[in-house]
Amino acid sequence: MERIDLLITGIGRLVTPPGNAPRCGQQMKQLEIIIDAALAISEGSIVAFGTSQDVLELMRDLEVVETIDVGGRMVTPGLVDPHTHLVHGGSREHELALKRSGVSYLDILAQGGGILNTVQSTREASEQELYDKARRSLNEMLLNGVTTVEAKSGYGLTLEDELKQLRVAKRLNDTHPVEIVSTFMGAHAVPLAYKGRAEEYVDLIVDEMLPTVAEEGLAEFCDVFCEKGVFSVDQSRRILLEGKRNGLIPKIHADEIEPLGGAELAGEIGAISAEHLLAATDKGFAAMAEHGVIPVLLPGTSFNLGLAKHARARDMIDTYELPVALATDYNPGSCPTESIQLIMMLASLNLKMTPEEILTACTINAANALGRGESIGSIAVGKRADLTIFDAPNLAYLPYHFGINHTFGVIKNGNVIVWDRTIVAIESGKEEGAR
Repeated sequence: MERIDLLITGIGRLVTPPGNAPRCGQQMKQLEIIIDAALAISEGSIVAFGTSQDVLELMRDLEVVETIDVGGRMVTPGLVDPHTHLVHGGSREHELALKRSGVSYLDILAQGGGILNTVQSTREASEQELYDKARRSLNEMLLNGVTTVEAKSGYGLTLEDELKQLRVAKRLNDTHPVEIVSTFMGAHAVPLAYKGRAEEYVDLIVDEMLPTVAEEGLAEFCDVFCEKGVFSVDQSRRILLEGKRNGLIPKIHADEIEPLGGAELAGEIGAISAEHLLAATDKGFAAMAEHGVIPVLLPGTSFNLGLAKHARARDMIDTYELPVALATDYNPGSCPTESIQLIMMLASLNLKMTPEEILTACTINAANALGRGESIGSIAVGKRADLTIFDAPNLAYLPYHFGINHTFGVIKNGNVIVWDRTIVAIESGKEEGAR
């Protein structure tokens, strides 16, 4: 190493979970904290970090191209949002009054609203319109400190419209500094054209959609909404196993509203993650723990739907020693927010998670829910230089002082993308204006 591309000084508090593996149970509270720290980056990777004195001593005989001082602020790994429905058309504010009057999420869906309403809007939108809308949301996520985002399809429900969503996600990954990880979710709902013929729609997914998505390399994961009135456990199993045969790693929307057995299925088929889990049972938790499934919890969704029940994060962490991850579930119906920092607050308030657990859930555990724990999710020599700079004195301040964005800066792949709450470099590979 002869040259340092970027040296970050003035770090009041550097906070990171250690290692690359998911952090389970009590490990979620264990963080590495360095006061008065510095960090060095070369060719997009972290090459040194520690106390300012130690790092500056290492840099003494090296060429440093650029130095930035973060003014005593806190630095963490770049945040990871492992469950979103980023690409979609339209919005569903017209359903708000229905929800507040007591009409359930599944009842709205059964009436042709909900997901099916967004399906219609997504089908009508052009690829460019979907791209422009999703890009605006992605900018908001970036400004909130997120450096990697999962994006599910599932608002097309025809082969061509699912491919349209996935092509938009791929284009965003190619042009935006935030990394997009794509998930095929043709099994998000049964389209109106197949009402009463769910098995025929499953045939379409298995016989046409999955092979085409895999052949075109448009997704890394396959997801299913395993829920009463949507896809049964048997249908979900068939889709996810066929996805595996096509090289797509299984995820599952499990036991969100009814304890159908989605968490148990996640363990059975070796899913990388099971998501939602509000109604999951102890048997489901045990199956997930036995098979290394990561629970991705979405407290913004239960909050927005006005549910009295929340995911049992404390049981997952304390009793079953599961590596809990957190995500926004950004979507136009049940959770229309891009703010991962709102999710942090709700995890503290409703899931009773500690600030240390929350950071772990939004970094290394979220990274592992996307199969990326080796490259992102913690601050370590050799890992990608994805960092979030918070204008906050410590972790507890993030969920404590809620309703505002605490992000001061974001570094992605060693490039300063956000500085002083402003996006200064937006096109991936085009760092004009970057510091």
